[in-house]
Amino acid sequence: MLKTRVIPCLLLKGKGLVKSIRFKDHRYIGDPMNAVKIFSEKEVHELVFLDITASKEGKRISTSTVADIADECYMPFAVGGGIKTIEDIHELLNNGAEKVSINTAAIENPGLIKEASRIFGNQSILVSIDAKKKMFGGYDVLLKGKKTGIDPIKHAIDMEKMGAGEIMITSVDNDGKMEGYDLELVKMVSDAVSVPVIACGGAGSVKDLGDAVKTGNASAVAAGSLFVYHGPRRAVLINFPDKEELEGVFR
Repeated sequence: MLKTRVIPCLLLKGKGLVKSIRFKDHRYIGDPMNAVKIFSEKEVHELVFLDITASKEGKRISTSTVADIADECYMPFAVGGGIKTIEDIHELLNNGAEKVSINTAAIENPGLIKEASRIFGNQSILVSIDAKKKMFGGYDVLLKGKKTGIDPIKHAIDMEKMGAGEIMITSVDNDGKMEGYDLELVKMVSDAVSVPVIACGGAGSVKDLGDAVKTGNASAVAAGSLFVYHGPRRAVLINFPDKEELEGVFR
């Protein structure tokens, strides 16, 4: 059995599935339920669904959408987007999600992470961090597309102390470019915390997945474009590497 989790990260905008490049230029790529069915058939390890407009619009990922995903999904999945309260988390977990992914609220109300991990267990709480390179070195956490002045490594450490059971680190600079992960960023975060770290942002090949684990010390890998595009023209085709191919890169 493959020890490293390989996770399609799917972005929701309204009721559609979209893909971005550096968190911009969102392209509609289809019906999320269709993607769920295909990934279920391919026996994918885990899925992450993020509603990318929820926080900006003061909303939360739709409960009905989560329930629909749960009806079609035969693997564990996490959901994120506009989650602000214990009640939000309870409702989403009750409707079939195994984990919640919290980004904005982890910065604006870090006490939520502590309370949520106490109530639901830290295995249910994933903190998502979006990081961008600074002009003169180092990284900055982005919140709703804006710089915060927060160091992502320190933020990851703080979130682990608060009780986060997992960290997902996404490179804004590499997002959607399919040129590989920011291995320096992934390694710094992975080495700074003891909880599992999911690398996200930039995977363009199966080899990139292996690099994130071998060089970046990530515990798991997430990708979007790699699993929804095919060929140099980026034709939309939901896909997933076979077991033998993945075992080869992680060996």
